Amino acid sequence: MKLKYLLLCALLSSGSSLVAQTKLTTTIPHQNLVEAKNPEAVGLSSERVQRLDMALKNIVTDNKVPGLVAILIRNGQIVYHQAYGFADVPSQKPMQKDAIFRIASMSKAITATAVMMLYEEGKFGLDDPISRYIPEFRNPVVLKNFRFSDSTYTTEPAKSEITIRQLLNHTSGLGYGVIDADERFKALYHKAGIVDLFTTESVSIGDNIKKLAKLPLHHQPGEKYLYSEGLDVMGYFVEIMSGMPFDEYLRTHLFEPLGMKDTYFYLPETKSDRLVTIHKPENGRWIPFPTTFYDPDYPRKGAKRFFSGGAGLSSTAKDYATFLQMLVNGGAYNGRRFLSRFNTELLTTSNQTGTLYGGENGPSHFSLAFSVVNQNGQNRGMGSIGKYNWGGYFNTNYFADPKEKIVAVLMKQTQGVSNDTSEATFIRMIYQTLDD
Repeated sequence: MKLKYLLLCALLSSGSSLVAQTKLTTTIPHQNLVEAKNPEAVGLSSERVQRLDMALKNIVTDNKVPGLVAILIRNGQIVYHQAYGFADVPSQKPMQKDAIFRIASMSKAITATAVMMLYEEGKFGLDDPISRYIPEFRNPVVLKNFRFSDSTYTTEPAKSEITIRQLLNHTSGLGYGVIDADERFKALYHKAGIVDLFTTESVSIGDNIKKLAKLPLHHQPGEKYLYSEGLDVMGYFVEIMSGMPFDEYLRTHLFEPLGMKDTYFYLPETKSDRLVTIHKPENGRWIPFPTTFYDPDYPRKGAKRFFSGGAGLSSTAKDYATFLQMLVNGGAYNGRRFLSRFNTELLTTSNQTGTLYGGENGPSHFSLAFSVVNQNGQNRGMGSIGKYNWGGYFNTNYFADPKEKIVAVLMKQTQGVSNDTSEATFIRMIYQTLDD
């Protein structure tokens, strides 16, 4: 009896691995993804779903992208899931529905969700200074003057500390190195050896973030919206708050409980052949994208130590749709609650940036992870008020519409394409399928 008691105490004190998800006390309709009997069963038109299918097929046959996978879900039911074109053009390898794509910045929403799960455990406040948990961020400074000849610079003290909320909503003042629009910060981040996206080198996110913390900011914290490495900082933050490597936290607290069996930072050898080649256009044909400031083969080779919360994951269309369905369900899926309904809305649809992101009369605002359509956006045909979305560096896209109970993911794998309008077409063709 005493042994049973001790085992129970050990389990209760083991911390975050047990409390991140809890069993549901209520039944949520269409909680898990199932196949729809037909489009009409979820209020869509079969004829118009065929119109969507033809539009996506034409995108590939017209050579606008080499291949794609698309999935459309309504009311938790899969209405459409198709693959067209090639996963690898040189070998003419056909695209499959379970193809794995580098989702890059689509990783950010997953990282932000992990942060909110820890937030619900009462471990921190969103307006806490990040320096409370990562001391290297204490006493931040803002760049004042920069000399390109020798990379020297002057700074001024920031008026306030960087908060967790600002790191989530891209108002912290951090930059993005190689893909930064400001040449000064490209030089600064390069000289400091900052990893911006992903790497095959033996680097940890902790080492990277500690170097990043010592660099000056673009602007005063909270002053502007500027796309940044804030979610990479949050990946390291998850490690600190959970006491687990970031990849392990995501695997045990999100991916496995959600049934996301094909989502990884680095692919196991048994699944590496499903990774889609990154293509770029050249003289009317598609060729593999070369190694630039990163190795495009990073998910299946190298040291496999760098877990980028902002850009490092690879996944399938269905896996990512499963993650989004959990959010559309109000934070619940597969018999578990991952977030409360209130905090799911805080993460997905709340306005966390005022007019900093979309402007005074813009079509959208920014939440803690997403671009969110407002009344102006709905009036422009961008979807319902509250529809949230984002995309990735290699031309992957998604959106979720909690009002219409729609989840949609469009996966491609290209770079250097200037005339691809597939995302806009995808959105238009989905909303025209509504028949209720």
